[in-house]
Amino acid sequence: MKKNEGKHGVSPTADVTEQKRLNEAREAHIPWKKWGPYLSERQWGTVREDYSENGDAWNYFNHDQSRSRAYRWGEDGLGGLSDDKQQLCFALALWNERDPILKERLFGLTNNEANHGEDVKEYYFYVDSTPTHSYMKYLYKYPQREYPYRDLIETNRRRSRTEFEYELLDTGTFDDDRYFDVFVEYAKAGPEDILVRITVYNRGPEAAGLHVVPTLWFRNTWSWDADQPKPSLHEVGPGVVQAKHRELGEYWLFCDGAPELLFTENESNASRLWGQRNASPYVKDAFHEYIVSGHHHAVNPAKAGTKAAAHYVLDVPAGGSKTVSLRLAAAWTDEGVGGFKVGDAFGGFDKTFKDRIADADEFYNRITPKSLTDDERRVHRQALAGMLWSKQFYHYDLERWLREHKSHPLLESSRHGVRNTEWFHMLNADVISMPDKWEYPWYAAWDLAFHTIPLALVDFDFAKDQLLLMLRSLYAHPNGQIPAYEWNFGDVNPPVHAWATLYLYKVERTLGRTDRRFLETAFQGLMLNFNWWVNRKDPAGRNVFAGGFLGLDNIGIFDRSAPLPTGGSLEQADGTAWMAFYCQCMLQIALELAEDDDKYEEIAFKFVQHFLWIAYAMDRRGDHHDEMWDEQDGFFYDLLRLPDGQAMRLKVRSMVGLLPLCASTVFDAGIVDRHPKLLEMIELFRKRHPELLSQVAPTTEGFIGYKGRRLLSILNKQKLERVLAYMLDENEFLGPYGIRALSRFHKDHPFVFHVGGQEYRVNYLPGESDTGMFGGNSNWRGPVWMPVNVLLVRALLNLYGFYGNEFKVQCPTGSGQYMTLFEVAQEITRRLAKTFLRDSNGRRPVYGGTTKFQDDPHWRDLILFYEYFHGDNGAGIGASHQTGWTGSIAALLDVFGRLDAEMLELEPSQIRARLVKEQVGGS
Repeated sequence: MKKNEGKHGVSPTADVTEQKRLNEAREAHIPWKKWGPYLSERQWGTVREDYSENGDAWNYFNHDQSRSRAYRWGEDGLGGLSDDKQQLCFALALWNERDPILKERLFGLTNNEANHGEDVKEYYFYVDSTPTHSYMKYLYKYPQREYPYRDLIETNRRRSRTEFEYELLDTGTFDDDRYFDVFVEYAKAGPEDILVRITVYNRGPEAAGLHVVPTLWFRNTWSWDADQPKPSLHEVGPGVVQAKHRELGEYWLFCDGAPELLFTENESNASRLWGQRNASPYVKDAFHEYIVSGHHHAVNPAKAGTKAAAHYVLDVPAGGSKTVSLRLAAAWTDEGVGGFKVGDAFGGFDKTFKDRIADADEFYNRITPKSLTDDERRVHRQALAGMLWSKQFYHYDLERWLREHKSHPLLESSRHGVRNTEWFHMLNADVISMPDKWEYPWYAAWDLAFHTIPLALVDFDFAKDQLLLMLRSLYAHPNGQIPAYEWNFGDVNPPVHAWATLYLYKVERTLGRTDRRFLETAFQGLMLNFNWWVNRKDPAGRNVFAGGFLGLDNIGIFDRSAPLPTGGSLEQADGTAWMAFYCQCMLQIALELAEDDDKYEEIAFKFVQHFLWIAYAMDRRGDHHDEMWDEQDGFFYDLLRLPDGQAMRLKVRSMVGLLPLCASTVFDAGIVDRHPKLLEMIELFRKRHPELLSQVAPTTEGFIGYKGRRLLSILNKQKLERVLAYMLDENEFLGPYGIRALSRFHKDHPFVFHVGGQEYRVNYLPGESDTGMFGGNSNWRGPVWMPVNVLLVRALLNLYGFYGNEFKVQCPTGSGQYMTLFEVAQEITRRLAKTFLRDSNGRRPVYGGTTKFQDDPHWRDLILFYEYFHGDNGAGIGASHQTGWTGSIAALLDVFGRLDAEMLELEPSQIRARLVKEQVGGS
């Protein structure tokens, strides 16, 4: 991103040291972000590494092979970091003198090994990070007993979907606190001068030995590309490794205490894997062979290779700790490196760490709302740390990958049935925010849009760049489709990128910086994507949309991405609502751009038209069975259109029927005055289609509400009241920890559908899924999902801005307690936040009944941000490590830590002044 254009205000964090680094990175191109946590937590078992005949990625390249087999497209490691092209990598390896393998990466179960789908079986935590990664902290909990690989696989495989997962704590391996807390900290003395501190605590009752093996290696590019010269690592003195790379240059790794240095090649052990002769006697798993198996011949005595490690053997006393220090730096000469002499690489080491930690504290103290409690601040900071740790360099050249699979569609003898053949244009080679670097170590488009919301609290530039990536020609399909995710780029995710774009633009503008270039660049890509939706996902031209599963996995009665067992088609209430929401966001962006260029007024009118036709299509008549709105129930449902033309509503009360609420956008009172041409076009449209506007007008008085504001919404006031009555009913959607994805009504009243002699059923499932649809480890049939809750909160705030304090609803439904829509949004956020916060008994609902996390002082303040949460008790479920959109809790805490109902009375300039006074940061 080039320096922003337009009017720039003064950031309220401009005097903060970390903010200065962000400014230097943007304005002077100082590479403060060149090094970061860009390693994956799992590269094996991914589509990129799958060269099988049947597309079985999990089994083709499994965990057992990963220590011996060189990766093709990326690298993984434990608590590691790399440069932003992942050419040189650094990570931790450990051995407790009992395990059968050297611990170089995280272990987890694949889909066919676990009773609830793939799942990491380790305890690790992203404790802290600044946005430039000038300071980072990571914790890995390593058992002193033998790691129970076989037990975890065999026990989980025996269990059914209705039984709990068998977790690492269940195996007894942490009993008596016989484990190490291994903290890895990074502190930058300069952009390319990184200090590393590894601190090992023995939490057990007896002294214990631990091998600490910090490892430096080059990603293997030379084995796949003859044009890539082989880089080198070699020992240049006691405890000093020199790294040479044609593009990256030279780096030095200094290891305090002059430990034994080990060297090998980052190349496959063909002998172990395939029974073939190795090209070199020194292969990827040499350190395992040397340390665990005692094979001293496995490492290169010449002290050279492409993979190197420092071998520390520690005896850690009971209750005590030991520390290992290293330094990775560029630009060494005889005079020094990064400002220090070679013989004094660790001079000022502790002071640098102290300074970087102080910088991190200063940054978070400035950007965190003062109104938050200490525990809320802990959740806020760890959520953002997790977002920042979840960055990964993602490399995938589809043109080359498809040729290697002999499946490029332009080849004469192309193989069929290979993934993503229509995406041969793609070349991905960027640092991207991942949903979860172990379970989902590949970007997912709609996840990424949500990631940018909390990321904007700490780094606007990175957040904006992430949105623009998905709209670039190297990512987006030439037809305008945004890629969904690695397993099937052609799947359809909800179109939330326009909303995220507008959100970032408006928040940044509120803070005093206007980035029109970002807005216009994004709008151009979004226009292509919008047209793709209109042309591809409304095949009948009825303004109703069917996007497939739309990221909601098993929420429906059928797999919505597969052919229906009834034949015919499905008209989706959520797909259609998403498009109405898309129209509103595009309209807002067009109006922003029209402030400087009135040609955008006509484009804005295009989106007004689209929205009105879509809203009308969802309820043309209201009392017929072929529309999504059910007047009798007062709810929206998917519509099953049968081959004979008949239609029926699939009466599942789910998030599908709540999403129309999200298509609610408020415009300020002066919008019409500033755009007379737009008003003229709307008036002409109103005269031609009076029945259409009357159907979607929010009130009987029309579209004008509190303080002259205008509202576009699928729901008029009567429909809004009826839908909110369901959403705020504790026996339906309103759970103690947020809005459930499926109504609790279906616990006693399952929806059952029979066709072709087969029964299809939707039950309320507050926890793990009992169906194998979409792998069985993702469940929208009862749990709470953070992203859709965020959009519902947004809608409520918008609707409050239109209806004001006079409009109140019962919350909870039937309680006799009436709230404004602002107070409802506040209440939902309070319930979401208490998932992570200590309750009156000092317990965090996110950890359910796991006593170790609830009671142990070394565990209880380490917070994991799961993929989704049990609909009744708030326990975390699914991917456990900062599934990025759950980091949105930081944004909600931020909003309601600063915002009150009175602020919605203010003009934008007044809001800005108030926020700056409160020292909002991150811009």
